[in-house]
Amino acid sequence: MAAPALLSAPPPPPPMDEDGGGGAPHVSPGPATPSPEGAPRIPPRRRPAVRVTSEFDGETRLFSHRLSCRVMDGLAKLRVRVHHGGAGAAAPPPAPEVALLARNFSVAVDTASRSALLRGAADLAGSLRLSAKHNTKEQKGEVAVRANLGDSPCKIELSSMVPPDGLPRTTFIFPNGEVSVKQKYLDEGDRILSVNGIVRSHVLNGVCTALYSDNEMNIKYRYKDEELSFIPSLSLPSNSLSFAFKRQFTPSDKLSYRYQFDTNYWNAVYKHKASKHVKWKAGYESDQRLGWASLWIGDAGGKTKEVPMKAKVQLTLKVPQDNVRNSAVMFHLKKRWDF
Repeated sequence: MAAPALLSAPPPPPPMDEDGGGGAPHVSPGPATPSPEGAPRIPPRRRPAVRVTSEFDGETRLFSHRLSCRVMDGLAKLRVRVHHGGAGAAAPPPAPEVALLARNFSVAVDTASRSALLRGAADLAGSLRLSAKHNTKEQKGEVAVRANLGDSPCKIELSSMVPPDGLPRTTFIFPNGEVSVKQKYLDEGDRILSVNGIVRSHVLNGVCTALYSDNEMNIKYRYKDEELSFIPSLSLPSNSLSFAFKRQFTPSDKLSYRYQFDTNYWNAVYKHKASKHVKWKAGYESDQRLGWASLWIGDAGGKTKEVPMKAKVQLTLKVPQDNVRNSAVMFHLKKRWDF
């Protein structure tokens, strides 16, 4: 008899008798052979992705490098920033910065002063939210509790310094702004209640904003449509008046102008967007008697990871009106590396 083919299907099992015993029993496969070490294999842990963003400022001649990566299984982010000066740097570089950021907790370490700033927040029962911060060197902090007022969109917040220093600050938050009352010390040592606030409202197809702080008020009105923006501003009690004007000629061309009546200071900027990642600007500053022009390669307002080669370059030419020979070219570069 010829031998059966190696790849042929196995023959069907013989029929069983009514008492269940006539055929050969079915043998199930045994357990998998353990590894030589006698322990199950553990898949290797993935190394967290590391992002490094390098930046060079041609005006200060300083290099800045920021390293960030996810730690603790993605629950927090570690961020380290270091600086170093190039040849002829205008000032010594700042000290390194280290921070650990999580959803409700963060630690920022200042290596120069050898101190740390701790921040934390937690949701309590109901609509209460507790937040706190503490400076390890100054041994001072702040604790705040915020609560919703029933079903309304309004909120109230109470905050106090730790250790306590006077009455707690009370802030009332509503959809169109907020108002806060706190205790303030005068130069003579007396204590008074200081009121600060900001209120916004829609007026005549625009938005009017009133900001009050330390007995000074600034009232600003902003009108904007698809082609035109007009922003007058008045400061009290100094009666300082200014206005800003912006005109969008085409989707790629825009002119901005600002004038200060009390100082006769004005500036103008013209912007042209050649493409999504190429933009140039030209402007003049009357207080410095300075004309300038800059070229951006890479979206100036966007993230570095979204531009080609993950790099942004800015070239700026500054021309003083009184001394053209002192013109200077500034170079700014920002590059992101993913490892």
